[in-house]
Amino acid sequence: MVAAEELHFSRAAARVYLAQQALSRQIKDLEDELGVKLFERNTRNVTLTPAGEVFLDGARAVLAALDSAATAAEQAARGVVTLRLGYVPGAALELTAPIIAEFRERHPDVTIEMREFQVSEPSAGLASRAADVAFLRLPQNTPNIKTQILAVDPVVAMVSTSHRHAGRTSVSVRDLLDDPITQSSSVDEAHHAFWSLAAARTDATKVDVVRADSITEEAQVVAAGAAIAVTSAAAAHFMPVTGVRFLPIEDWPGSAIAVGWIDDEPSPLVSRFVDVACLVRDREPGIVHGIEHRLLAASP
Repeated sequence: MVAAEELHFSRAAARVYLAQQALSRQIKDLEDELGVKLFERNTRNVTLTPAGEVFLDGARAVLAALDSAATAAEQAARGVVTLRLGYVPGAALELTAPIIAEFRERHPDVTIEMREFQVSEPSAGLASRAADVAFLRLPQNTPNIKTQILAVDPVVAMVSTSHRHAGRTSVSVRDLLDDPITQSSSVDEAHHAFWSLAAARTDATKVDVVRADSITEEAQVVAAGAAIAVTSAAAAHFMPVTGVRFLPIEDWPGSAIAVGWIDDEPSPLVSRFVDVACLVRDREPGIVHGIEHRLLAASP
């Protein structure tokens, strides 16, 4: 993995305290064992092959699973029960606190370990097994994930105050197709398609992407006039930013906020958390309504 991160055998060898020749031999032995070439090498640079990129993703997932197993074993030895809750920015919005409070009241012996993942990781740690359960956004196409929808958050266009539509109270999807648009480095195609308005595009309106991997980075890119963004209506409420406006999009669906888990023998603890999340959702229709009808007009 170090060689893949550095893409420079001398630097990689130094990081793992090996001679370059020894590292090169280990990589060659691995390629021979796998029967595929992982790196393209020449006198000027080193790059990963497509097979190398796939192998790197798998190796990272394995190491994350090993770290998780080691942590779980250590906690079990100490008698600690931990639920790892991943979430994307915003989590479950106003439903987050009552869900956590209800779960803690019902299961005071369980420690909830919360971790935020950037928008470039829409599975919020489920894909890498860094999380047991997660608050995430749909749509996405991470394999083997099951979800329960908690609320549907409207989406809006974030534009700079100097944008040609900044004076309007709302926009249509057609109004936005000529602008560069922010997009994360996620490899999830369904995630990208939704937030880049792909279903409304033709060959004449192909997407021009500006990379942004955090909400704050996205806001600064938009404020600078380098792109627009399609984002959560909650952003207009929780993250006011100088130099941007949030405009309701008249003809684009909302983004479902969901609780998700890996569908391969979910643990009783995960099942109990999902049950509590659904219970709170059904018990708090006022909160759900507030999320789903938050933005009634353009931001000031």
